[in-house]
Amino acid sequence: MKNTEYIKQQTNELTKFFADFDKHCSLSKSEKNKMKSDFEKAISYYSTVGISQEKALELLSIRNLGDFYEKPIKRWFALDDAAKLYPLSMERGRMSTGRLAVYLKEDVVPELLQMALNFTIKRFPSFAVTLKKGFFWHYLDMTNRRFYIEPETEIPCTPIKISQSGSQAFRIFYYKNRISMEMFHALSDGLGSVYLIKSLVAEYLRLTGKEIILDETVFNINDIPSDEEYENAFEKVPLKGSVLAAVRKPALQMGGKLARNKPCRIVHLKINAAELKAVCRKYHTTVARYFLALIFVAAKTLIDKSDGDINIQVPVNLRGFYPSKTLRNFVLPCGICLPIEAINDVDTIITEINKQMKTKTSKEAMSELIASTKKLINMVKYVPLSLKQPAAKIGYGFLGDKAYTTILSDLGVVRMPQSISEHIESMDAIIGPAITQRARCVAVTFNNTTTLSITKATADSSFEEKIYELLCADKVSVTVEGSEKYGD
Repeated sequence: MKNTEYIKQQTNELTKFFADFDKHCSLSKSEKNKMKSDFEKAISYYSTVGISQEKALELLSIRNLGDFYEKPIKRWFALDDAAKLYPLSMERGRMSTGRLAVYLKEDVVPELLQMALNFTIKRFPSFAVTLKKGFFWHYLDMTNRRFYIEPETEIPCTPIKISQSGSQAFRIFYYKNRISMEMFHALSDGLGSVYLIKSLVAEYLRLTGKEIILDETVFNINDIPSDEEYENAFEKVPLKGSVLAAVRKPALQMGGKLARNKPCRIVHLKINAAELKAVCRKYHTTVARYFLALIFVAAKTLIDKSDGDINIQVPVNLRGFYPSKTLRNFVLPCGICLPIEAINDVDTIITEINKQMKTKTSKEAMSELIASTKKLINMVKYVPLSLKQPAAKIGYGFLGDKAYTTILSDLGVVRMPQSISEHIESMDAIIGPAITQRARCVAVTFNNTTTLSITKATADSSFEEKIYELLCADKVSVTVEGSEKYGD
């Protein structure tokens, strides 16, 4: 009899729980059923690992949905100034994407990761969007839907299918102990994706039963986002003049046959951060500038020409000059350029790299670049999208991509509370492949490991092998990880 009463009580609790869910979810019937199934799968998982139903329902509290799924969303965002080119230049098989991955100390439980995304996305409204075409520009339209996770089965940073109505412009993948986020760059720069994945991982760990204590480095998913987080921060920059940037001449490109599958391989160089900083002090430089020196020397080994310039694109975070809380794009690139005949070793070029970085990433230089960007946008502001798009594709392929030999994006140090970081092994980030560039580089530091990740578009391994050789010559501890070849 007691067992019967217990079962009845459990059933009543579930009935009340899902009645509350019905009140807080007004998605379409199919989307609502999928989300209800998410809750059911999570509850079932908790049962299999011995967590009581009472505790399971507490962890999965409906209040974590907020009102995000409760009422139709009628909001859209104009693309920020840095993002306007991305959808114009994309075509079949090519899209500007980035990826950030977190490696946990335990394998991912898909049922709980899906629930973590269901709860987290409301905190990041500028990601809960679909890309749409306007008459003059693309724009981002918030969408009522269940955003979903996927098991990882494909090559990293393949184009995201955004043509369907309501489609999401980012992806969350899981594989063993890895949680990855891939994002179309029209949504955000690296900083925005860092904040989203940190909150997602924190929520996932909470759902696994870990005691999580948040601080200012991680957003609370139940806080209300401020308008400043999804503003176009470029509009707040005071402009004193308007100078069009000079057209860049094509940079030297590394050799090696371009693979049919791009990327054809991902390589991660995991470096002891303390040793790396010590070497940078020896060269009187920063980590990013030291990496630039390594990349210049390594790139030269793959170039047969004896004259011309190696030009490396370096994204510059404008928040350092114009404080902003925006999670959208607020980054513009500068080019660090050296004639190939001047590149011999790290010692001989580090002074020039320091000089160029100081000048080209200064507030004055960035202000001029912002002014130029705004002028270019205003020049084509009223040109119909149907005419902008073909010109942008040509310009991106023959001017934008070929203007640089490669790219180095340094995301810096990612910080999280101890209650979260103690459950994480490492992090890495990659940039999707380009048209002609053979390798593209991203650095990120977490705990005491700096990971330099290289996206390869050629099977030739000389580039990464040379960087490894240079690190070892400077007595920096480094281990190499990465994928097998995805294909030639």
